[in-house]
Amino acid sequence: MDLQSVVDDIYADLAPRIGEGKVADYIPQLARVNPAQFGIAITTVGGEVFSAGDAAVPFSIQSISKVFTLTLALGKAGETIWNRVGREPSGSAFNSIVQLEQEQGIPRNPFINAGAIVVTDMVLAGHAPREAIGEILRFVRYLADDETVGIDDAVAASEQATGYRNRALANFMRGFGNLQHPVDHVLGVYFHQCALAMTCRQLSRSGLFLANSGRDAMSGHSVVSNRRARRINALMLTCGHYDGSGDFAYHVGLPGKSGVGGGILAIAPGKASIAVWSPGLNKVGNSALGSAALEMLASRTGWSVFE
Repeated sequence: MDLQSVVDDIYADLAPRIGEGKVADYIPQLARVNPAQFGIAITTVGGEVFSAGDAAVPFSIQSISKVFTLTLALGKAGETIWNRVGREPSGSAFNSIVQLEQEQGIPRNPFINAGAIVVTDMVLAGHAPREAIGEILRFVRYLADDETVGIDDAVAASEQATGYRNRALANFMRGFGNLQHPVDHVLGVYFHQCALAMTCRQLSRSGLFLANSGRDAMSGHSVVSNRRARRINALMLTCGHYDGSGDFAYHVGLPGKSGVGGGILAIAPGKASIAVWSPGLNKVGNSALGSAALEMLASRTGWSVFE
């Protein structure tokens, strides 16, 4: 299969629709992003990279970072993390507080905001906030095999200034005893991890360990066990797109994680890691063009896990 032709064709087919969707405007810095951008990159387990469009333009990965912090937290705390966060799809908006009250401060899964804030609290254990941010950044640079990956401080400051809902979620969970560090420390780390800026090429490289049974396909180093990689993929498939997760599984059939910056990381187990980016979002907060591109890709490659 000529994957370069596949990505070129997908880009050409979607080019007339570039700019579709609505840019996330509740984070002021994201509202400034030009919506007329679209990139796609595939990194195969054999180490080949295929890309088209704006695949070398850095963007704010936002909630895609939750995959990397979950991986770190599992490395620190193992299966005990599931005492503090669930593994079920939420069916609610990513920043909902309603479910959290009914379920006694235990978030439904690690990919909604409340769950990711608890995971960040675990990564913070034994660290000052600055050290925890450094650990997350080092880990993502290691996965991307690229020291130029950084944090967009303007986006982090923008989130810090407007993150009232996240503060409410964090204080609420702290009230239930499910946060162990001061709320400001946890959110400081959380806002910085969401402000990681990466290109599609860097992001697809970073997810490669999940496509390769937990091993870095280039170096051969083990990042996580095969079993843990499988479980992270399962959570991405069932919970990775908020209340659009079922629809994404239905249309695309790949484990994936979206972010309101317009990026989506998708995993074809045993084959490749794929990153797409287009800032315009659909009704449930996932990249409109990115979702369409991944549906085309799954269809043209036969990579859906349900094939």
